[in-house]
Amino acid sequence: MFKFDTGFEETDSGLVVRKQDLVVEHFATAKLPSKFGQFKIWAFKNNRDGKDHVAIVSGDPTGKEDVLTRVHSECVTGDVFGSLKCDCGEQLEHALQQIASAEAGILLYMRQEGRGIGLANKVKAYSLQDQGFDTVEANLHLGFDDDMREYDVAAGMIELIGPESIQLMTNNPKKVKGLKTSGVAVSERLPIQMMPNPYNEEYLDTKKAKSGHLL
Repeated sequence: MFKFDTGFEETDSGLVVRKQDLVVEHFATAKLPSKFGQFKIWAFKNNRDGKDHVAIVSGDPTGKEDVLTRVHSECVTGDVFGSLKCDCGEQLEHALQQIASAEAGILLYMRQEGRGIGLANKVKAYSLQDQGFDTVEANLHLGFDDDMREYDVAAGMIELIGPESIQLMTNNPKKVKGLKTSGVAVSERLPIQMMPNPYNEEYLDTKKAKSGHLL
């Protein structure tokens, strides 16, 4: 089983896992019935980015191998408003459906809007795309890398939930590598591909050609 170097400690609100200067805390858990199925929602705090991330958990992943898992980056435009400019909202719903039907499953909802640049900068990047930039060019033009995300906080969340290994639903090899580097035992990558539409075809082509996504 993957482990952070300094292990767990108990607090008033739950377990904490530490690795060097990173602290990830399991803050609270509650039942979450949804249109996709019956889940529990786990809330986490950390000292790295100051954001409240959550996990949507089906069944009991503790100690299990090959737990179906999705690490999903927040996308307000796609997840909430149904934007057709990306495939994020469809991926989120598909992952929740799959996890709900699994014996045990995990969806981490990470507050990493716009691949880590934030919502306001993401909208600014959208405005550049309206002018002809692709998604990578827009990020670079604003002074950001193509992908600003890190995965050590997600790894700490997964450790606190407790699976032995995970099957990761992603098209992004960098996500697999990032989680493995942070200590997560990823036994298999599972594709999560949605049908393109006229508004996101170029976006998906750019992810494949410039960001290395397996589409």
